[in-house]
Amino acid sequence: MHSFGYRANALLTFSLTILAFMCAIASLSDSLNSPSPSAQVQVLNINWFQKQPNGNDEVSMTLNISADLQSLFTWNTKQVFVYLAAEYDTPKNSLNQISLWDGIIPSKEHAKFLIHTSNKYRFIDQGTNLRGKEFNLTLHWHVMPKTGKMLADKIVMPGYRLPVEYR
Repeated sequence: MHSFGYRANALLTFSLTILAFMCAIASLSDSLNSPSPSAQVQVLNINWFQKQPNGNDEVSMTLNISADLQSLFTWNTKQVFVYLAAEYDTPKNSLNQISLWDGIIPSKEHAKFLIHTSNKYRFIDQGTNLRGKEFNLTLHWHVMPKTGKMLADKIVMPGYRLPVEYR
C-alpha cells in the first residue's frame, strides 16, 4: 500500500485546500455587507492661524468628531483604521490632503464615538495658500479583515473656510 509519508502528505494537502476554500468563502461573504456609516465634524474654534518664520501657513483647530461606524463591522472585521483629513486645492496642487486626527477602532462597541479634540497633527501648508481658503473635512476609513481584501471608503463634508487674516 501507500507509505505513512504519502498518506500524511495527502491529508495535509486536503486540509490546506479546505482551509483555503473556507477563507475564500469568508472573504466573499463580506461583499454581501452594505455598510451605512455616518459622521459629522464641527470646527468649534480656530485656536491659531499664523504664518511661520519660514513662510508657511499653520492652523490649529478645536474639533468635535462624531461618527457611527458600527455598520462597518462584520464577523470578519479585525479592526478599522479611521482618520480625518483636511482637503483643499492650490494653484500648484489640485489636491492637498492633511491628516488632522486618526484612530484605531478595535471592535463594534467602540465604533460609535464623539471626540472633542484639537488637531492631532499640524495643519501646515507649504506656502501662504490658506488665508480665506475653503476646504473639505473628509473622514476616511480602512476596514482590516481577518481574512480577505482590505476595504477603504470615506465621507466628504464640504463647506469649511479658514479666516482671511492671521490670528
